[in-house]
Amino acid sequence: MSERDREPSGARRRLREDRARAAARRRRQRLLVVVLGAVAIAAVVVAVTVVAVSRDGGDEPLNDYTGPLAPATRLENGAVAMAQPGVTAPVIDIYEDFQCPACATLERRLGGTFKQLAADGKARVVYRPFQLFQQDPLMSNSRRAANAAACVPVGKWLPYHDKLFAEQPAEGDTGFTPKSLIEWGTDLGVTDPAFAACVNQNRQIDLVEKASTAAGRAGVDATPYVALNGAKVGGDALGSPEDLRQAVSAAGGGDAPATRGTQSGGNAGGTADGSARAPS
Repeated sequence: MSERDREPSGARRRLREDRARAAARRRRQRLLVVVLGAVAIAAVVVAVTVVAVSRDGGDEPLNDYTGPLAPATRLENGAVAMAQPGVTAPVIDIYEDFQCPACATLERRLGGTFKQLAADGKARVVYRPFQLFQQDPLMSNSRRAANAAACVPVGKWLPYHDKLFAEQPAEGDTGFTPKSLIEWGTDLGVTDPAFAACVNQNRQIDLVEKASTAAGRAGVDATPYVALNGAKVGGDALGSPEDLRQAVSAAGGGDAPATRGTQSGGNAGGTADGSARAPS
């Protein structure tokens, strides 16, 4: 066969290759648009949430309640409940991501009120940390912090929870390193080597993933997400400590069932014996 006879076949092959490369470029461009769109939506959600919880200013001191704390209990999926004995309702569920700036703002403004409501026997407060973010470094920061919180003994969980928000990395920065997470625990008196091993080896990451799945099933689409007796709390109830107290008072005893879990003083990295089943 002559060069002239082979030329059409070669031209057709080059045409097919050019078309395939062009199609691949279009697919990459479409994917990039989808990814960037998702990131933009997530940023808007976080920004709106920050505005909602910050409308009265964010200058209140972190953890402004210094009185006694209600006993802490470790529940399913790494959740921790704070309540006086016998208090089962009203129930305040706080879904949060330790890397979420709006969650840190909520903690700064209302964290003390949540603690006082539990200490006074006015409510059962349940913290439900999970991983919201899906892009690094936010995602990895979130996972490391949530894993460490699940590793720390429940008797030290509340001060460790507060420390994580106080040390929250800036958005876009890599933070919550294993070394820092272990040192913060040590500063709070957590010296059991099991805690350090749990942090370094991500031993509770499966629990973090279960918590994230449970949050999705509960309808959580942004953080912070606060529910009162199972119903999402609107921005008005989170406007100030007094607004929150009034919302809790209006909820009364409610009909929310008690959630099972272990008593304070569990082992580092341990989950509750006889813990409640994860939502399905």
